[in-house]
Amino acid sequence: MTVRTRIAPSPTGDPHVGTAYVALFNYAFARNHGGQFILRIEDTDRERSAAASEAMIFEALRWLGLQWDEGPDRGGPHAPYRQSERSAIYRDHAAELVRRGAAYPCFCTRERLDALREQQKAQKQNFGYDGHCRALAPDEAGRRANAGEAHVVRLAMPREGQCVVRDLLRGDVSFDNAQLDDQVLLKSDGFPTYHLANVVDDHLMGITHVIRAEEWLSSLPKHVRLYEGFGWEKPVFCHLPLLRNADRSKISKRKNPVSLNFYRRAGYLPEALVNYLALMGWAMPDEHEEFTLEEFSSAFTLERISLGGPVFDVSKLTWLNGKYLRRLTPQQLLERLREEMLSDEHLLEVLPLVQERIDALEGFVEYAGFFFTGEIAYDANALEAMVPKGRTPVDTSKLLKALVEEELDLLLDWRKDTLEAPIRRFGEKAGWPPGELFMAVRVATTGRAASPPLFETLAVLGKETCRRRLRRAAEVLRK
Repeated sequence: MTVRTRIAPSPTGDPHVGTAYVALFNYAFARNHGGQFILRIEDTDRERSAAASEAMIFEALRWLGLQWDEGPDRGGPHAPYRQSERSAIYRDHAAELVRRGAAYPCFCTRERLDALREQQKAQKQNFGYDGHCRALAPDEAGRRANAGEAHVVRLAMPREGQCVVRDLLRGDVSFDNAQLDDQVLLKSDGFPTYHLANVVDDHLMGITHVIRAEEWLSSLPKHVRLYEGFGWEKPVFCHLPLLRNADRSKISKRKNPVSLNFYRRAGYLPEALVNYLALMGWAMPDEHEEFTLEEFSSAFTLERISLGGPVFDVSKLTWLNGKYLRRLTPQQLLERLREEMLSDEHLLEVLPLVQERIDALEGFVEYAGFFFTGEIAYDANALEAMVPKGRTPVDTSKLLKALVEEELDLLLDWRKDTLEAPIRRFGEKAGWPPGELFMAVRVATTGRAASPPLFETLAVLGKETCRRRLRRAAEVLRK
């Protein structure tokens, strides 16, 4: 058997450290066994998927050195590798499941489903579809579907007994069938849900080992049911422990930077980040903690993964990154600085914003320093300038936090021309005049009341730095 693994991110936001963590383990397992590592883009969420997000995923994985053998940009024998380009495949397979009696058309309206949910809520029952259309005779269901009546296709799950599924790390895991819903597989618009597309693609692309995050363990009974419904051999399933914050909660952007773009922009070395992610739930046989991607791949086995929730500690990553930095020669360090922070591209973005504001070259460092630092300090004058008259620090704290979560987190196209409208719109909704809002954002992101034009400055600072500083300012004001 040729080992084939995959990473299948959704292009709905910034590339996530969790994606890199899962991709790394899939990559290492495939390389260790002389197999193939596949990149598939799961973009069936048509409202949230974005080409800009897909491009960032490609760039981030390449930056880490996790090159795939087949994918949307490389092609391969199982193309296309974007789910949005495989709709006809999913429709055919959904029809096959209906023919086999493993799935059925459901004609329930949104009004009926809403009423069912309210009834279940009132009776304190578990939410889930009640199987109303499951009792339809196949001939009647087929006639209504062929007549064009709106419907979805649902998976017919067992209603009694236990579903026992095997996970490589956990052994046999049992689920009560009565708690499992008849999952929608194909929506009324003909687009698949995650579950159908995921299983069909894994089978057709010859994936032998499904190595993914623990959060998908609860979906395993549905996926096993799909494999059985098609009569397909199941792959090996291995669900990795979730990355955790220090308080053991699931890693999230509200407590730690989670975007790979942040770590790249902040000057973390890709080899240090890969090394650190490899230590998340895994250890070398000889317990040494510093190693290359190639050394990790050569030694990697799934059986050595620990199920204890690994803590993604930014301070430990920073410590490890410092060790990598200190090993570089001055020439190598100069080259790394020129790759990112001091690249000609970045400097040429900054220079037009400060050229009219300095009278000697030595003034550049003082005036433009905030473009090249991570955390910035807020002195008494800055804190006072952030809070408009008639408002409190807590008011401003809440505003900045909401701006990040409701607008900026969702913005993928981060340019001067795309920043102004959503920030103005947010201010109108929050009841903050532009002058007050813009000054609060300006000081939060630069540490000073006098700076280059706001939106040009935000664009050059970049999304990750701006979000980080706005959250930091909100926390300082709250305290």
